[in-house]
Parts: sequence; structure tokens; C-alpha cells
Amino acid sequence: MTPIRYAIAPLQPEAHLFAVTVTVDVPDPAGQVFTLPAWIPGSYMIRDFARNIVRIRADAGRVRVPLTKLDKQTWLAAPLPADAGPLTLSYEVYAWDLSVRSAHLDTTHGFFNGSSVFLRVVGQDDRPCLIDIHPPAGDAYAGWRVATALPEARGPGGARRYGFGRYQASDYDELIDHPVEMGTFALGSFRACGVQHDVVFTGRVPQLDMPRICRDLKRICEAQIRLFEPRSARAPFLDSNRRYVFMTMVTTDGYGGLEHRASTALMCARSDLPVRGNAETSEGYRTFLGLCSHEYFHTWNVKRIKPAAFVPYRLEAESYTPLLWLFEGFTSYYDDLILVRTGLVTEQQYVDMLAKTWNGVLRGTGRTKQSVADSAFDAWTKYYRQDENAPNAIVSYYTKGSLVALALDLTIREKTRGRRSLDDVMRALWQRYGRDFYAPGATQRGVTEAEVYALIDEVSGLKLGGLLRALTEGTGEIGLPALFRGVGLVAEPQKPNGAAALGIKTRGDDGWVRVSQVLDGGAGQRAGLSAGDLIAAVDGLRVAPGQLDKLLARYRPGDRAELHVFRRDELQVLPVTLAREPATQYKVKVEAGRHAGRARWLGQ
Repeated sequence: MTPIRYAIAPLQPEAHLFAVTVTVDVPDPAGQVFTLPAWIPGSYMIRDFARNIVRIRADAGRVRVPLTKLDKQTWLAAPLPADAGPLTLSYEVYAWDLSVRSAHLDTTHGFFNGSSVFLRVVGQDDRPCLIDIHPPAGDAYAGWRVATALPEARGPGGARRYGFGRYQASDYDELIDHPVEMGTFALGSFRACGVQHDVVFTGRVPQLDMPRICRDLKRICEAQIRLFEPRSARAPFLDSNRRYVFMTMVTTDGYGGLEHRASTALMCARSDLPVRGNAETSEGYRTFLGLCSHEYFHTWNVKRIKPAAFVPYRLEAESYTPLLWLFEGFTSYYDDLILVRTGLVTEQQYVDMLAKTWNGVLRGTGRTKQSVADSAFDAWTKYYRQDENAPNAIVSYYTKGSLVALALDLTIREKTRGRRSLDDVMRALWQRYGRDFYAPGATQRGVTEAEVYALIDEVSGLKLGGLLRALTEGTGEIGLPALFRGVGLVAEPQKPNGAAALGIKTRGDDGWVRVSQVLDGGAGQRAGLSAGDLIAAVDGLRVAPGQLDKLLARYRPGDRAELHVFRRDELQVLPVTLAREPATQYKVKVEAGRHAGRARWLGQ
């Protein structure tokens, strides 16, 4: 089958421009259609990547071919004579999105996801692809290398590992599922269950403890491989490649990740990474390990075990599914669970993480209005487009979804006396829907809601449909305290500390205190405070950024105060009766002594 040929080069790093070509040897005789995805799998928001195409043209040999734009992301090349030869589209892409989702290019590095730079040849998605990755011109870039999980192409022009040159993909779906990093990055490697894993860091990180990171990631990766394949310990990405790549952009305060079939693109804060010679494990480093664990778990859960709505991906418009509580929520449950099972955090540190997640969900009244199934379905318009009213209107399918997984796991363990667990459910999902997803000749299919419910009942031997529907489609509280007792944990409600509160969230803004969110039922909402207000003074005393809580500490719940507030450019005086913080927070403790159920659950 004749391949589709792509080429990409940093045209002007200082102008943030990639030059891209796509060549089709056998274009559609009725006129070839090209389109660019509107979103990237794993990030459920329409991003309209085509807006970054600066200019575009089509040629067949020396003949310019007319292009007609059909919609915001689609072009039609005019029909060609039979002897016209290959059709080539040449275009430039502006790359200045420093995130894991799109493309970024400057004089220090280049990064891209294929979905933001490679046009799809409509009707020829199943053809193999060849991709020539070129270096930027000039001696200043002589030390640049390439990091990607794309397989190197065989034959003339084929790239060497971490070099510029030709790479290959079996089809368009694989092409856009391997991000590419280029530059002068730090590189580490380790083997997990016999398979190479590479770790790439872009950005300056003085005294980076790469050996420690590799040791810790090895434990995480091996634990996850053996969770899904306890007998064979076979990594899932061997179906398309023979290694996995963690590629991380390091900034002052970055955080985020996006999963791919044999790699992940990450962002982290420099302070989160360990320093050579310091054996302490900071909270920031635990956060980084949890992020790596989360994205690696996606290698099974969503990259191969997929919701039916994602098979195949329809990247030109939204694809709706209510199952993100399974694909993101359950992944969020296992990311930290793997850390305690591998000894990278202690039992108490782990339950503190659980309590932090639980308390975070309890702080927002959105949990009483939106189910996690609705949150997943509406991710495109609500979760990924949060505004100042988000805590009062939505719930996160990540965090509450992880609590659903926790409740389901502990319920199965309790009712089966430890003979079954959520681990067995995940393995069954893998065996039926994920293991052979990319196998040659296999029929690709995703899992439906009904199949998820049926499989959980089958694997557990229990009738859990009613419970699971209440957890995912309802808005009631999750009964965690009783479930915790079954594994030797105690959930203690925390009494309010007696401090007065406004029930708002604020941020500093050029020397002012700006209200960013007003929480349901709080003193601020009752007084008429609104998001965007600038709080100038409390009882005649100016409020500077970072000083509001200190000033409010002089008051007790029930006290009255006078707020001077600018809304737009108008000064308002708002009388407020201060209230106490709601008592909906918990501290979770580990009971002294060994508990058999807890040991089986946490692998201790």
C-alpha cells in the first residue's frame, strides 16, 4: 500500500513556525480532501488547531493546484489529470502553545502533537505514513536531538534512535498518537519488565537526580504491567513499538499530562523534581510521580480499553460519552494507589492523599447538582470551560470518579471477603476490550455502559448495578466512613476552627484582592459579592494581597463588617455578617497494628 508522506521542519524557531508537507501519490480523482483535527484525544475540548495554519498551498509537480476551503479545518484540492503526478500540500503552522496538547517552537526546543500539525488525507486514513523530521537550519542547533516513540523507518533515510530522519506509522491514527520533542534535553533510561523506558526532560534543572527518577518510575511501571498481566508481565505497547517515552517540559510552575499509546507528554514544576544528594521525598515529587503513574495507567485504560464513542475517534467534532468517570476517575484512583503499593509513599501519606481528594470534592456544592456521568458527557462545555461559578455547578469526573472507584473497590473486597477486587475488574476489561485492540486484523471496538455494568457484576459475583448507578448517575454522598472501617481506617469529621469566613476565593491582582469565585451559601454570596469584585477595605482598613485571611482572623462568626468593593469602576459598600467555614472536611487515620484487609488492598 502506497504510504502517505509527511515532512516537518522548524522553519523559523524565532518566529515559532513549523513548515509541513503532506504528499499523496494517488489523490482522489474527484478532488482530494484534507482536514486537521479539531481536538486531541485525552483533552475533551474543541481547540480548532487549524487556526494556527498561517498559509497553505497545493502543487502537483510544477503545477499549482487550486485549493478550496470547505470549513474551518477542511480543504479540497481540485481534481488532477491522470498523469499529473503526486499531490503535495505545503503549509506553515504557528506553534506557540506551551502545553501538552498542541505545538510549541522557539530557539530552545520544539514540540508537537501530530493532531495539531499533520493534515489527514480523507479516505486514506488507513494507509501507512512516512514522516521526515528535519532539524532547524544553522550551527546554533547542531546539538538538537529528537525524542519520540514513533518507530524509526527502515531503509534509506531512516532515523537512528534520537536522531533526525525518517520515522513511520501504520496509519494516521498512530501518526498522531506519538508526540515529538526536539532540542537539547536530558535523557535517562531504565528497563521495566524487560522493556526499555526513556525519560526526557526539557528545560534547565540544576542537579537533577535522574537515577532516582528512573528507579522510582521503574517500580511504578512494573507494578502496573503486572497488575494487568500478572502471568506474562507483558507491556501493552509492544504491539506497535518496543519502548515507552516519558517526555517532560519543566517550567517554574507547570503541571499537566496527556497520554499516548507508547509515550506521554508532561509538564511539571522545577521544584517538584528531586535534587542529587537529597533523599527526602517532597510533596511536589510525590505529585510528579502521581502524574507519571496516571498517564502510564492510561496506556491500558483509554488508549486500548476505550469507550465505544471513541472507536473510531471522530476528531472533527465532539464525541460524547458518560464513561469518563471510568477512564479518568478510575485512572485517578490507581495513580496514587500504585505509589503506596510500590512503597513510594507510606500508608498514612496515601490516606492523606485520599482525604485531600475527598475534602476537595466536598468543598463544592456542584457535587449535589451534577453527577459524574453528566460531568463526563458535558466535559466539552463545562469541565474544560470552567468559569467563576464552577464550584457551585459542576463536579470533577477525575476526583469524584476516583472516589467512585475507591468505594467500588472497597465494597467488592468487603462483600467477597477479599477474594475479588477492582483489580480483577480492570484485568477483565483489559482482556476483553484492550489487549488485542491494535493487533493486526483485530476488530477494534470500545466498551459500552451496559457492558461495564455487566462485567463488574460478572467479575465480582455481586449485583452492584444499583450501587454503581447511584454513584455515577446520582448526586448523593459516597458512604466512605463505613467502607473505611472495613480496611482499618478511621474518618474523623473536623470541627470548624471558629474563624470567620466570607466563603469566597480570591487572587492577587496588581496590588488588589480580586474575588475569583463566590461559593454557594457563604457570607460573601449573601452580602452580594460577585466574581471580579476588587475588595478594597474591611471596616475601613485597606486589604492587600495575602492579607484578607489575617484581617478576618480578628472577627468571629456572626460578627458584622463593612466591605468597600470596586465593581467595574464603581465603589460599593456591602454590609456582611461573617460565617464559619462549613464542617464538611475529614481527617483519615490508619488504625494501629496490621489489618489483613488493608494489607491486601495496599499491598503492604
